[in-house]
Amino acid sequence: MPTVLRFAGLRVVIYLNDHRPAHVHVIGRGHEAVFSLHCHIGPVELRENYNFSRREITTIKKKLNAQLNLLCAEWEMIHG
Repeated sequence: MPTVLRFAGLRVVIYLNDHRPAHVHVIGRGHEAVFSLHCHIGPVELRENYNFSRREITTIKKKLNAQLNLLCAEWEMIHG
C-alpha cells in the first residue's frame, strides 16, 4: 500500500490490489476514512469514516481537493 501523501500526522494511501472507482484511504491516529476522488473533476467525497471527527473530515477534504491532480495521477500510475 503506497503512501502517496502525508500531512498532519496522516497517511494517504492507495492499495495495490484495490478496486475502481478511484479512491484513497486516509489513515492515522487509530482512524481511517475512504474518499472517492472523482478524477479529474472533483471534489473528493467521503465514502466511509471510522472515527474521524467532522472537523477532521472537513480539513482532510480540503487537503485532498488541493492535491486532486496528484492523487489522480498516482491512482492511474498504480491501477492504469
